[in-house]
Amino acid sequence: MTRCNAFLALHHPAALIAAESRLNNVPPSLDVDAIRDAADRESPPQSFFQLQKNSIRAVQFALRDGHQLLEIEFPPLPANVLEMDDVSAYDIAEANTKLAVDFAKGYLASSAEIMDTTSNYQITILLPDEAETNIVVKNALGGLKKPAPGIQIGSLRRSEEGDTRFFKPEQVFLSLFGGGSGGLVKPYPNTNMYIILVASAQELPDVEELHSLDPNAAIICYNLKLDTLRGDLGAPAFPGKDFHDRFLSRIKPVYYLRTRQYSRSIATAPYMVNFQGCLFRSYPGKYQTLLDTGDGRAYRRIQVDEIRPALGTFKEQLTKSLQIEGIIQEEGSLLSFLRTGYKTTTWWEDEREDAANAWRT
Repeated sequence: MTRCNAFLALHHPAALIAAESRLNNVPPSLDVDAIRDAADRESPPQSFFQLQKNSIRAVQFALRDGHQLLEIEFPPLPANVLEMDDVSAYDIAEANTKLAVDFAKGYLASSAEIMDTTSNYQITILLPDEAETNIVVKNALGGLKKPAPGIQIGSLRRSEEGDTRFFKPEQVFLSLFGGGSGGLVKPYPNTNMYIILVASAQELPDVEELHSLDPNAAIICYNLKLDTLRGDLGAPAFPGKDFHDRFLSRIKPVYYLRTRQYSRSIATAPYMVNFQGCLFRSYPGKYQTLLDTGDGRAYRRIQVDEIRPALGTFKEQLTKSLQIEGIIQEEGSLLSFLRTGYKTTTWWEDEREDAANAWRT
């Protein structure tokens, strides 16, 4: 089976839904509306196992619909761990590497129920450069660059064969000064899916270059915090804002779970209200604004939107819900303006003439 035929067979609608039926022990159905309705009502996961299963299903449905540039975003470590002072970037990188390997294993395992064989399907997990790859693979995977059949670990930038240096300064130099990869970005032969880890805003153009070199392969931006990286665009030594319009806006969030914490002063005791919520989406479902009603394990749905709400809109939705419940008092228009300012969206959340709409739908 050729690489193209394997990809098409793996993501055929009937095959995906039949596999989903077997996984959940329910009769097969081709009712796409029912699938979307179920995704609209899906709750945030209660465990990493459930998260992996649901994110795999979301990716399969997105690929079935022809989307090749995808985003998966969720906290890679429990909230209490992420808040610890001694958690380093390498701890997060190692956690994301292990999660990406588990995702790839689960994806191939679920795909085995769709195809008689997945021997031709290759998933390549990429870190920015070879030095970072060597460190993370050693610490997270015991040095195994092929942790399972059909899965390999590599780097976006690769030197020529025979270059055995552990640290390669030219890879870092080109990234810092935005000079392009100089031919260091190379596709991996026979790869059907790339999973990109821990890339910075300066390294995102390498992902765009990889896509141009291997346009038939799916690319998943895995816990890259693209919302944060977009804010760096346009700064000195960073890609310009047009990079969002040209490439980042084409990346569709298929499994998206971002939590936000807020505080609001009030006129009566206890004078300060802390609240939090999450913006959640599991493709092909809509974006859900959820209010945390406990310790991050229980949420109440506030609103469902076809279009991804801006962060300012998301906060306003949570605030209005608390006002309805009487927890927060409504304020006059002047005081409300002083709290929020005249602009509640970032530049990349505004309507941009040259930007695609995939990132918000």
